[in-house]
Amino acid sequence: MGCETNSERLMLRLAATTLRSGLHHVKTAWLFTRSDFKTIILPVMIFTNVVSPRHNPLALSYSLCWLWSHLFQGNVSNQSYSAPEDLLNKPWRPVPSGRISVKDSRTLRWGLMVFCLGFSSLFGLNVVITSAVFTVLVVIHDDFGLSGHPIGKNLLNVGAYVSFELGSTLILSEEPSLDSTSRTALWCSALVILTTIHVQDFADVNGDRMLGRRTLPIVAPEGSRIYILCVLPSISFALASFWSLGPLCSALFTFMGFAVGLRCFLVRDENGDHINYWLYNIWLIGAHLLPANARFRVFAW
Repeated sequence: MGCETNSERLMLRLAATTLRSGLHHVKTAWLFTRSDFKTIILPVMIFTNVVSPRHNPLALSYSLCWLWSHLFQGNVSNQSYSAPEDLLNKPWRPVPSGRISVKDSRTLRWGLMVFCLGFSSLFGLNVVITSAVFTVLVVIHDDFGLSGHPIGKNLLNVGAYVSFELGSTLILSEEPSLDSTSRTALWCSALVILTTIHVQDFADVNGDRMLGRRTLPIVAPEGSRIYILCVLPSISFALASFWSLGPLCSALFTFMGFAVGLRCFLVRDENGDHINYWLYNIWLIGAHLLPANARFRVFAW
């Protein structure tokens, strides 16, 4: 009886240790992607659901898993190189907080690349190609140092963002290719990201400067603010016209772009820039909702 009791206690301790270890790894994975739920997961999944002609719940879960696993891959790679910056700006991330070493995170990123390609193979050739292109973009961004170039970084961000949207939409639509509305929406999304994404760099100027990066707010501190002030309302008006929004919806969306652009121009402290980026992401979600008017005429008023 005593032996059985000891054996049961040993099994319970082993189970508890395994559970703690598992929860530790789950939290580490979550911390790698925590800051991008509002900037990647939510806008991309909104875009995917808006432009996809089908909405199967199982396919939606696959699409979300595919998106998160590729975001995880990209973030592990990126954060294995940005530990000094993260120590200043985001010390809770796994590498600067000591949850995982730089060496282990770089080993993990290669394993995730293999996993993502394998997972993508379940959904057809175009999804595999999308995953492979994303992997190449991650390598160029991190291993070849283009993350420090103002134009190169923007172009790579566009490529990664469009890869997220393309792969997720292909999986949800359960088709080997996109229809014309989805393709048009993807091109519009690429244009939006290309012309506005450096709003994210305003709040990270100190860390980027420490790493020697030459982002647009560092290269042109005043010019980049003026540019955003002009481009956000302009592209808002252009998108409203392109997707044939009604007069009230067009006015509201254009005003939103103007308001965010004006705040980015006027509010320039670090905390204010973090809030500006939050507001920009709300505007970005709105931009990703607009293609719904082509399918459902929901913004015709």
